[in-house]
Amino acid sequence: MKAVEIDHNSGFCYGVRKSIEKIEEELINNNDDLYCLGDIIHNTLEMDRLRRMGLKIIEHDELRRVCNKKVLFRTHGEPPSTYEIANQNNIHVIDTTCPTILRLKKKFK
Repeated sequence: MKAVEIDHNSGFCYGVRKSIEKIEEELINNNDDLYCLGDIIHNTLEMDRLRRMGLKIIEHDELRRVCNKKVLFRTHGEPPSTYEIANQNNIHVIDTTCPTILRLKKKFK
């Protein structure tokens, strides 16, 4: 049987860590509902933990029905149309788009 080694430096990238910290902060310090537009990370155990804390996951088609709530935008960012829907529905956006993604989007505009 082959051994599997896990690099001691492995784990979530900076952007994902900051997003998870923001989610935890919001869920611990506020009584408001917190929605996330899709899974923040492709890690079932972590997503289950965040759901147990109170995070509500919605998909893009559900965003149009959410009004006057907090919605977290994931680290990979969202197109302008998503921000327009949020603005129309008086959604408080918690934008956790990774700074690297923001720089790339500006570079290739």
